[in-house]
Amino acid sequence: MNTRTCAITVFGIVFLAHGLGGQGLSQYRNFVLGSDLASVSILAGVAPAEAKTVHQRPAVLQNLEWRPSAWTPGSTSISTDPVEKIVFSFYNDRLFRVVVDYGYDRTEGMTDADMIEAIGAVYGTPVKQIPGAVRVASRVDTESGSLVARWGDAEHTVVLSRISSYRETFRLIVTASALDDLARKAAIQAVRLDAQEAPSREIATQKKARDDGRAAAEKARVVNKAVFRP
Repeated sequence: MNTRTCAITVFGIVFLAHGLGGQGLSQYRNFVLGSDLASVSILAGVAPAEAKTVHQRPAVLQNLEWRPSAWTPGSTSISTDPVEKIVFSFYNDRLFRVVVDYGYDRTEGMTDADMIEAIGAVYGTPVKQIPGAVRVASRVDTESGSLVARWGDAEHTVVLSRISSYRETFRLIVTASALDDLARKAAIQAVRLDAQEAPSREIATQKKARDDGRAAAEKARVVNKAVFRP
Protein backbone atom coordinates (compact mmCIF):
# COMPACT_ATOMS: atom_id res chain seq x y z
CA MET A 1 0.00 0.00 0.00
CA ASN A 2 1.17 3.53 -0.65
CA THR A 3 1.55 6.14 2.10
CA ARG A 4 -1.85 7.70 1.57
CA THR A 5 -3.64 4.34 1.69
CA CYS A 6 -1.81 3.41 4.89
CA ALA A 7 -2.80 6.69 6.49
CA ILE A 8 -6.44 6.17 5.57
CA THR A 9 -6.41 2.61 6.88
CA VAL A 10 -4.78 3.53 10.19
CA PHE A 11 -7.05 6.53 10.69
CA GLY A 12 -10.14 4.47 9.97
CA ILE A 13 -9.14 1.66 12.31
CA VAL A 14 -8.39 4.07 15.16
CA PHE A 15 -11.60 5.98 14.66
CA LEU A 16 -13.73 2.86 14.54
CA ALA A 17 -11.95 1.28 17.48
CA HIS A 18 -12.95 4.18 19.67
CA GLY A 19 -16.60 3.57 19.38
CA LEU A 20 -18.89 3.20 16.45
CA GLY A 21 -21.10 1.23 18.78
CA GLY A 22 -24.00 3.55 19.54
CA GLN A 23 -22.05 6.77 19.07
CA GLY A 24 -24.22 9.67 18.04
CA LEU A 25 -23.87 13.37 17.43
CA SER A 26 -23.83 14.06 21.18
CA GLN A 27 -20.36 12.64 21.76
CA TYR A 28 -16.81 12.27 20.54
CA ARG A 29 -15.45 8.81 21.25
CA ASN A 30 -16.37 8.19 24.92
CA PHE A 31 -16.74 11.87 25.79
CA VAL A 32 -20.44 12.79 25.99
CA LEU A 33 -21.66 16.38 25.71
CA GLY A 34 -23.35 17.50 28.92
CA SER A 35 -20.92 15.55 31.14
CA ASP A 36 -19.32 17.29 34.12
CA LEU A 37 -15.65 18.18 34.47
CA ALA A 38 -14.95 15.36 36.93
CA SER A 39 -16.27 12.70 34.54
CA VAL A 40 -14.32 14.04 31.56
CA SER A 41 -11.16 14.31 33.66
CA ILE A 42 -11.38 10.65 34.64
CA LEU A 43 -11.80 9.52 31.03
CA ALA A 44 -8.97 11.73 29.80
CA GLY A 45 -6.68 10.98 32.72
CA VAL A 46 -6.17 14.68 33.42
CA ALA A 47 -6.65 16.19 36.88
CA PRO A 48 -9.67 18.53 37.18
CA ALA A 49 -7.30 21.10 38.68
CA GLU A 50 -5.69 21.40 35.23
CA ALA A 51 -8.83 23.11 33.91
CA LYS A 52 -8.41 26.81 33.19
CA THR A 53 -11.20 29.19 34.14
CA VAL A 54 -11.98 31.59 31.29
CA HIS A 55 -14.78 33.51 33.06
CA GLN A 56 -16.33 33.21 36.51
CA ARG A 57 -19.48 35.26 36.02
CA PRO A 58 -22.26 35.43 34.99
CA ALA A 59 -21.43 31.73 34.41
CA VAL A 60 -18.34 29.62 35.01
CA LEU A 61 -16.61 28.88 31.70
CA GLN A 62 -13.67 26.46 31.78
CA ASN A 63 -11.34 24.73 29.34
CA LEU A 64 -9.52 21.46 29.92
CA GLU A 65 -6.75 20.45 27.50
CA TRP A 66 -5.73 16.84 26.87
CA ARG A 67 -2.83 15.58 24.76
CA PRO A 68 -2.98 11.80 24.29
CA SER A 69 0.21 9.86 24.92
CA ALA A 70 2.47 9.26 21.95
CA TRP A 71 2.76 5.66 23.15
CA THR A 72 0.22 2.85 23.20
CA PRO A 73 -0.89 2.21 26.82
CA GLY A 74 0.85 -0.86 28.27
CA SER A 75 3.17 -1.17 25.27
CA THR A 76 6.46 0.13 23.95
CA SER A 77 4.87 0.74 20.55
CA ILE A 78 4.26 4.23 19.22
CA SER A 79 0.57 5.09 19.26
CA THR A 80 -1.31 5.36 15.97
CA ASP A 81 -3.95 7.64 17.49
CA PRO A 82 -4.32 10.59 15.08
CA VAL A 83 -5.37 13.01 17.84
CA GLU A 84 -2.74 15.56 18.80
CA LYS A 85 -4.82 17.65 21.20
CA ILE A 86 -8.37 17.92 22.53
CA VAL A 87 -9.81 20.95 24.32
CA PHE A 88 -12.96 20.34 26.36
CA SER A 89 -15.07 23.42 27.12
CA PHE A 90 -17.53 23.59 30.03
CA TYR A 91 -20.46 25.88 30.83
CA ASN A 92 -21.34 25.73 34.54
CA ASP A 93 -19.67 22.30 34.77
CA ARG A 94 -21.38 20.88 31.67
CA LEU A 95 -19.38 19.88 28.61
CA PHE A 96 -20.68 21.89 25.66
CA ARG A 97 -17.85 21.71 23.12
CA VAL A 98 -15.04 19.35 22.14
CA VAL A 99 -12.32 20.69 19.83
CA VAL A 100 -10.12 17.97 18.34
CA ASP A 101 -6.88 18.80 16.53
CA TYR A 102 -5.45 15.93 14.50
CA GLY A 103 -1.69 15.57 14.15
CA TYR A 104 -0.02 16.42 10.86
CA ASP A 105 1.98 13.17 10.81
CA ARG A 106 -1.23 11.12 11.09
CA THR A 107 -3.19 13.01 8.42
CA GLU A 108 -0.42 13.96 5.97
CA GLY A 109 -1.54 13.43 2.38
CA MET A 110 -5.17 12.80 3.31
CA THR A 111 -7.71 14.69 1.23
CA ASP A 112 -10.94 16.30 2.37
CA ALA A 113 -12.80 13.34 0.86
CA ASP A 114 -10.66 10.91 2.87
CA MET A 115 -11.48 12.71 6.12
CA ILE A 116 -15.18 12.97 5.32
CA GLU A 117 -15.28 9.24 4.62
CA ALA A 118 -13.52 8.36 7.90
CA ILE A 119 -15.58 10.68 10.08
CA GLY A 120 -18.77 9.89 8.18
CA ALA A 121 -18.34 6.27 9.28
CA VAL A 122 -19.03 7.54 12.81
CA TYR A 123 -21.44 10.43 12.31
CA GLY A 124 -23.19 9.48 9.08
CA THR A 125 -23.76 11.53 5.96
CA PRO A 126 -22.73 15.21 6.10
CA VAL A 127 -25.47 17.83 5.77
CA LYS A 128 -25.43 21.08 3.82
CA GLN A 129 -27.28 23.04 6.48
CA ILE A 130 -28.16 22.13 10.04
CA PRO A 131 -31.76 23.08 11.02
CA GLY A 132 -31.78 26.05 13.38
CA ALA A 133 -27.99 26.39 13.28
CA VAL A 134 -27.74 29.77 11.53
CA ARG A 135 -25.79 32.01 13.90
CA VAL A 136 -22.81 34.29 14.21
CA ALA A 137 -19.51 32.41 14.13
CA SER A 138 -17.70 32.11 17.47
CA ARG A 139 -14.01 32.84 18.00
CA VAL A 140 -13.30 29.10 17.87
CA ASP A 141 -15.18 28.87 14.55
CA THR A 142 -13.29 31.76 12.99
CA GLU A 143 -9.94 30.35 14.14
CA SER A 144 -10.71 26.91 12.71
CA GLY A 145 -9.80 27.57 9.09
CA SER A 146 -11.91 26.53 6.13
CA LEU A 147 -15.01 24.38 6.43
CA VAL A 148 -14.72 20.88 4.98
CA ALA A 149 -17.95 19.22 6.10
CA ARG A 150 -20.73 19.45 8.65
CA TRP A 151 -22.92 16.93 10.45
CA GLY A 152 -25.70 17.51 12.93
CA ASP A 153 -29.24 18.43 13.81
CA ALA A 154 -30.98 21.15 15.81
CA GLU A 155 -29.34 19.94 19.05
CA HIS A 156 -25.77 19.06 18.06
CA THR A 157 -23.22 20.02 15.43
CA VAL A 158 -20.08 18.28 14.24
CA VAL A 159 -17.85 20.43 12.04
CA LEU A 160 -14.70 19.34 10.20
CA SER A 161 -12.30 22.08 9.14
CA ARG A 162 -8.89 22.31 7.54
CA ILE A 163 -6.61 24.56 9.58
CA SER A 164 -3.27 26.08 8.69
CA SER A 165 -0.72 27.09 11.30
CA TYR A 166 2.82 25.81 10.97
CA ARG A 167 1.56 22.87 8.89
CA GLU A 168 -1.89 22.24 7.48
CA THR A 169 -4.04 19.67 9.26
CA PHE A 170 -7.63 19.02 10.33
CA ARG A 171 -9.85 20.04 13.24
CA LEU A 172 -13.15 18.53 14.40
CA ILE A 173 -15.54 20.48 16.63
CA VAL A 174 -18.41 18.68 18.37
CA THR A 175 -20.92 21.03 20.00
CA ALA A 176 -24.13 20.95 22.04
CA SER A 177 -26.01 23.83 20.41
CA ALA A 178 -28.15 24.96 23.38
CA LEU A 179 -25.25 24.97 25.85
CA ASP A 180 -23.01 26.63 23.27
CA ASP A 181 -25.52 29.48 22.87
CA LEU A 182 -25.64 29.95 26.64
CA ALA A 183 -21.84 29.94 26.82
CA ARG A 184 -21.59 32.55 24.05
CA LYS A 185 -24.04 34.85 25.81
CA ALA A 186 -22.25 34.39 29.13
CA ALA A 187 -18.87 35.18 27.53
CA ILE A 188 -20.23 38.36 25.95
CA GLN A 189 -21.73 39.44 29.26
CA ALA A 190 -18.49 38.64 31.11
CA VAL A 191 -16.47 40.83 28.73
CA ARG A 192 -19.02 43.63 29.20
CA LEU A 193 -18.81 43.33 32.99
CA ASP A 194 -15.00 43.34 32.85
CA ALA A 195 -15.06 46.55 30.82
CA GLN A 196 -17.52 48.21 33.18
CA GLU A 197 -15.55 47.22 36.26
CA ALA A 198 -12.10 48.01 34.83
CA PRO A 199 -11.92 51.63 36.16
CA SER A 200 -12.93 50.66 39.72
CA ARG A 201 -10.52 47.69 39.67
CA GLU A 202 -7.69 49.98 38.57
CA ILE A 203 -8.49 52.42 41.38
CA ALA A 204 -8.56 49.56 43.89
CA THR A 205 -5.26 48.21 42.54
CA GLN A 206 -3.58 51.60 42.84
CA LYS A 207 -4.94 52.09 46.38
CA LYS A 208 -3.66 48.68 47.45
CA ALA A 209 -0.23 49.47 45.99
CA ARG A 210 -0.11 52.76 47.96
CA ASP A 211 -1.29 51.06 51.16
CA ASP A 212 1.26 48.27 50.76
CA GLY A 213 3.99 50.84 50.12
CA ARG A 214 3.10 52.80 53.25
CA ALA A 215 2.98 49.62 55.35
CA ALA A 216 6.39 48.53 54.07
CA ALA A 217 7.86 51.97 54.71
CA GLU A 218 6.48 52.03 58.26
CA LYS A 219 7.88 48.57 58.97
CA ALA A 220 11.29 49.65 57.68
CA ARG A 221 11.05 52.87 59.71
CA VAL A 222 10.53 51.01 62.98
CA VAL A 223 13.51 48.73 62.34
CA ASN A 224 15.84 51.46 61.11
CA LYS A 225 14.90 53.97 63.81
CA ALA A 226 15.78 51.50 66.54
CA VAL A 227 19.34 51.00 65.32
CA PHE A 228 20.09 54.33 63.67
CA ARG A 229 23.05 56.23 65.09
CA PRO A 230 24.11 59.56 63.54
